[in-house]
Amino acid sequence: MEVVEEEVDGGALARARELLDRFWTDRNDHTVQAYRADVEDFARFLETVPVKATARVLAGGPNAAWRAVLEYTVDLRRRDRAPATIDRRLNVLRALVRTANELGLVDWQLRLPSDAEIAAAIRNQPATDSEHYLFPRHPGEMDRLDIQHYAIRETLGANHLAPVDRPVRVLDVGCGTGQWAFEMCDAFQPALVVGLDLVAGKPRQPPRYRYVRGNVLHGLPFADGQFDFVHQRYLVSGLPLASWPVVIEELSRVTRPGGWVEVVEVPWDYERPGPASRRLMELVRPQLASLALDTSDVVYRSLDRYLKDAGLRNVVRREAAKPIGYWGGRVGSLMVTNLRAAATRLCEIYEARGLLSADDARDLIREAQVEWETGRMAYPVAVAFGQKT
Repeated sequence: MEVVEEEVDGGALARARELLDRFWTDRNDHTVQAYRADVEDFARFLETVPVKATARVLAGGPNAAWRAVLEYTVDLRRRDRAPATIDRRLNVLRALVRTANELGLVDWQLRLPSDAEIAAAIRNQPATDSEHYLFPRHPGEMDRLDIQHYAIRETLGANHLAPVDRPVRVLDVGCGTGQWAFEMCDAFQPALVVGLDLVAGKPRQPPRYRYVRGNVLHGLPFADGQFDFVHQRYLVSGLPLASWPVVIEELSRVTRPGGWVEVVEVPWDYERPGPASRRLMELVRPQLASLALDTSDVVYRSLDRYLKDAGLRNVVRREAAKPIGYWGGRVGSLMVTNLRAAATRLCEIYEARGLLSADDARDLIREAQVEWETGRMAYPVAVAFGQKT
């Protein structure tokens, strides 16, 4: 978890530059040009520049590096790159890590994915990507989503607030890593828990968990009244504002009579923000608008109304605030880690679009982290649940 905080600090970037400088040394011009092109292609896949992509690989450790290379390999195949080209690019990345090992920058070697692992990853790819999702792909995104899960679970004191009693089937829409659903397998034995998302989550899954590939914007691939409890959380960064009423109706459609629907969302604003934190929120809103996402917290304010409009009864709305910083104990520390990782990824988009220079982005994140760690900021969250008639 700590790696996420350190992934783009000055030390990590300095080590990455040292590695790249050494990697180009004592090679002929033609080889250097080819190797540079391969590293640049990998960096473009991660939506950043080579030195930051290299820093991520070094900081992420062997598992995160393997996962990033696996996703990159799938992308290369989807782009119909020749097998020889794919092999060369992966071997360049392996050689890069080997050089890092020789320099003492890491104590591990990069394992390239097997053909079976690549085939499994391709099978788990979505039929269509979401063109509306805010956050770019990143090898540390699974860690960030899990951190986000633990923070909300501890804030609410539970994994759900709806009064669910002995469900037989549970559905998690937009399941992410699958962690919430995995924990529901333990909480609701012997229920079947289904997670739906564009891509599969963590590979080690409980026996009573089933992953289904799908996009809620295209409708849920289930018959009416199939689930006793339907859960959806934190999709304000992936669902267009105009689609929300229809999506909530879909959640209701697949819920059995007497079953419960619960949705959890946040606004795009802090409580008691400092100037750097406020600036980060100002920067994100044009990006939200470009993706047709909610820019003015309509979704956050309307969760209970959406449920009522979908015909649910006994609708309840509750609000809480996740503390940010050391004053908030474990949750506050988790939120600092989550916010830094999210801000780092978004600032790389702003750099690529010319909205921030690299120096300005680094300074802004550093100033915001001071505010997160030492202030008394918080992040609101709303939970709304209702019962199918």
